[in-house]
This record gives sequence, C-alpha cells and structure tokens, in this order.
Amino acid sequence: MGLGNFSMRINGAHCGIEAIVLGIVTNIGGFLFGYDTGQISGMLLFRDFNIRFGQLNPGEEGYPDLNPEIESILVSLMSIGSLLGALSGAYTADWWGRRWSMTFGVGLFIVGNIIQITAMQSWVHMMMGRFVAGLGVGNLSVGVPMFQSECLPREIRGAVVASYQLMITVGILISNIINYGVREIEDQSASWRIVIGLGIAFSLPLGIGILFAPESPRWLANRDRWDEARVSMARLRGMKHDLNNQLVEDDWREMYDNIKEQKSAGTGSWLECFIGNGEKPRVVYRTFLGMFVHFLQQWTGVNYFFYYGATIFESAGIDDPIRVQLILGAVNVGTTFPGLYMIEKFGRRIPLIVGAIWQATWLLIFASVATARPPMEYESSGIVMIVAACMFIASFAMTWGPFAWAVIGETFPLRTRAKQASVATASNWLGNFLIGFLTPYADDGISYAFGYVFFGCNAAAALLAYLFLFETKSLSLENVVSLPFDSLHSSYPYTNRYRAFRTRCTPTRASRPGTAPSGSPRATLAVASVTRPTLSVAALLLCRARVRSTRALIVTITSIPSALRPS
Repeated sequence: MGLGNFSMRINGAHCGIEAIVLGIVTNIGGFLFGYDTGQISGMLLFRDFNIRFGQLNPGEEGYPDLNPEIESILVSLMSIGSLLGALSGAYTADWWGRRWSMTFGVGLFIVGNIIQITAMQSWVHMMMGRFVAGLGVGNLSVGVPMFQSECLPREIRGAVVASYQLMITVGILISNIINYGVREIEDQSASWRIVIGLGIAFSLPLGIGILFAPESPRWLANRDRWDEARVSMARLRGMKHDLNNQLVEDDWREMYDNIKEQKSAGTGSWLECFIGNGEKPRVVYRTFLGMFVHFLQQWTGVNYFFYYGATIFESAGIDDPIRVQLILGAVNVGTTFPGLYMIEKFGRRIPLIVGAIWQATWLLIFASVATARPPMEYESSGIVMIVAACMFIASFAMTWGPFAWAVIGETFPLRTRAKQASVATASNWLGNFLIGFLTPYADDGISYAFGYVFFGCNAAAALLAYLFLFETKSLSLENVVSLPFDSLHSSYPYTNRYRAFRTRCTPTRASRPGTAPSGSPRATLAVASVTRPTLSVAALLLCRARVRSTRALIVTITSIPSALRPS
C-alpha cells in the first residue's frame, strides 16, 4: 500500500507518516551543515594537519604551523562556497524541482569532501575542497527548509522546520565526538581524513532517500501539474487512497486559490525581491527581513565558538580544549529540544526577543571577565568563560538557532519564494564567512573583547525582532502571505483572531465534496474565506494603540540627537 496511506493525528488533524519520514530524511541536510561546521575546530589543532598545510616563516626553525591568514581562509572559504551555493539553489530548486536540487547539493558535498581527502601538502588543495563542499551545503541550506515548509502540514510544519537546527547541532556534536576520538592519532593523516570521509557516508541517505519522497505540491501546482499536486498533498496527509477527503480538499483549495492569484500577476524576478510590485505581500519588506534575521543569526556569535572554540579555550589555558568543545556541542543539542516545543507553544517573535537579550547578557559577561581578569592569570576566569559560553549556546539553541530557519521557510510568497530564500540564506553565509575570516585577526588584535561586538549584535537582533518580525504561528503559508502587516505588530491580533476562528470552523469529520448544506464543513470554509478580510481590518484596529505607542517611542529616540545638539 505504501506509506502514503497511513497517518496519525497530531494537533487535532491527520498528518501522513510519509510527511514525518520526509521531515526526518530532509533534516540530514542540517546534519551535514553542522558536521562541516564543527569538524574544522578540532582539525585546526591536529598536529599532522598543521604540519601538512602550515608554513614556516623565513628564518624560523621547527615544524610548519597554520598562520592566521591560512587558518582564516581555510575556515571561511567554505562559507563563500555556501553563499554561492545558496544563490544558485534558487535556480536548481525551480528548474529541477525541490528533490533533485537537494540530490545535486549532496553530490557537490561529496565531490568537495573527496577533494579534501586527497589533499597531500597544499593548503590551496584543501581550501578548494572546502569551497566545493560549501557549494553543496549552501544549496541544501536553501532547499531543505523551503521543501519542508511547502510539503509539511501546518500542524507539524513549525516543529519540523525548527528541527533542521536540531540536526545542525547534532552534526556539530558528532563531529566533536569524532574529533575527540581521533585525537590520539593526531600526528597521522588518518586523523583528519577519517573526519572528512565520514561526512560522505552521512550524506548518502539524503541524496538517495529524498528521491522516494513526494515532490513539493506547491512546486508541482506552480507548473500546472495539478493532479500530481493533489496526489502529493494527499500522500503527505496519509490519504493517498482518498484524494477527495475533506482535509485534503481544504488544503488543496487554499493552495489553488493562492497560486492562481499569484500566477495572474506573473513570475517573480530577482529585481522584484528588492523593489517590489506594489501588491499586498510587501515583497521588499519580507526580503530584507529574511536577510537581516539570517545575517544576525550568525552575528549572535555562535560560530565564534564552534569554528574557533578549541583555539579560544586553548589560548585561555584550558588543558583539554577539545573536551570543552564537546561540552558546548552537547549543550547545543540538549537545549535544542525545548526550542521545538517553544516554537509551537509561544510562536516565533517573543522567543527571538527574549533569546537575543539573554545571549547579549552572557556575551557581556564573557567579554568583561576575560578582559578584566585574563584567564591565563586567573583560573576562575576560564571557568566563568566556559559557563558563559554554555549559557549563550543554550539560549541560541532554543531560539535563534531553530527559529531563524522557520522564518525563512514561512515568510516569502510562492512567486518569489526560491529567490528570496536564496538571498536570505546567502546573507546567513555572508555573516558566517565574516565570522570565520575576521576571528583570527580579531583574536590577535582585541582578543576576548571581540565578545563586545557580539553583545551589540544581539541587542540589535532583539530590536529587529521586536519592531519588524510578524507572528506566523499556526498559519498556513497562504495565510502568511495574506498577513496584514501594514504597520508594526499588526500580525499578532490577526494571527490570534484567525487561529481562534479556524478552530471554531475546523471540520469534525471528513466528508466527500458535493452538496454543502448550511453548517457543513464546506459551507463553514466558505464563510471563513469571506470573513478573512474582515478579520484583517479588525486586526489593524485592535493593534492601533500599540502601533501608536511604538511609533511614539521611535520618534522620541530619533529626536534625541537634535535635542542634544548645541543651539
């Protein structure tokens, strides 16, 4: 019969077993992202890796070592590859479909890892391998959240998309464990070749398994393959045997109306992402929101610890920095699980605000203690630094880690979704590159005071979430496109009103389409579609007082410089 005929009730509605399996398989893409991120931290300390790819300065004796320039390029060039892979992911996802695009990304990742494994003495050889692997990881970082958001039923969408970050943390932890295990042979090339080679094995289930999953119904519908789209949607609800089930019909009709409306306006271009088309989805707003959320996700400082954590704690006098890195990885994984609950319980916006404030607090402690009481002189400072790093990572794993990927999966309208997702993910990789490239130089220059920069970025992230982020909890992608965020925070009352209204209108039993007597699920659905604009107006009226207070605050803040200017 196949998995497409089986389902289970989650959050009051049927979700297909195939949708759950799809979520698990696609999240291997997040695992590869995390594994590639975490492996380099320990490898930079391996003796054979340093001797093979390091250099001796003129007049020096002894063994070659990685200087800051080589270290910076080796770490950061993968991010440049990922940035380009993210941008190209828009084309491959639209041309070949979401599934084949991800298989292509896995292929690039495997080729890049093979290039790295075959590197002998040239750091340029290793660098190019990391660049090619980055192309694959970047392609997947666009394709996976987008594919999940387009395929998964709304009842599990937030948790599954957020679990992409969980798999990133698992990938980081596994790479730390493997680094810890092979450190006994760090003076052999097998130490780092094993770490890189295992990445190939981990990628195969995604590259092959995704081809057996249903294609995105929204991608199929956007190409007028409506019958295939209905079958795909039914499989994801576990109702392949009943294509006319009311639940499938409701999902399909909502998608049909939205896609027809968007297609009547034509195909979205790259230029439209940045200048808009004057229509309701406010494309430019969404583009820059996605870009800033993802750029600031990196500049919270998380990869300051995951790329260079072992090096940082070694310089702080910690006896076993790889063990500390292992602790950070374990904290990262363990605290991601509460985030999967929080995203469906508390929504997206409030946790992002609170998380950024909490992260800023601990980064301030980290930088202040390390600067005022150098850990090489005060052992207690090293302990405080480790605790502060753990508390920071715990908050990131529960909030900014998973929630940023939910934002990118839910925010954009279908006609420009692939392009906007690529731009937002490219911003993530740009931030990632800057962290990887600048940290060695900052460590040589301002040392632990670099933490103050991340403190400021987290404060900016809290303001961004408070002022500009709209709430999308429990809404379908079509509802998100219709959000009336013509002013700050207007999404909150709209979301709450629509959620309450939809709860009252949820069909109690499935029925086949046909006649729709008064009070039937079909009639109720029609009332909901008619009433939605009214809800939008009511939402705007309800939020007016809050908007006015926010605007008054902004006006007050912007007037301070002129008030302080001497007359």
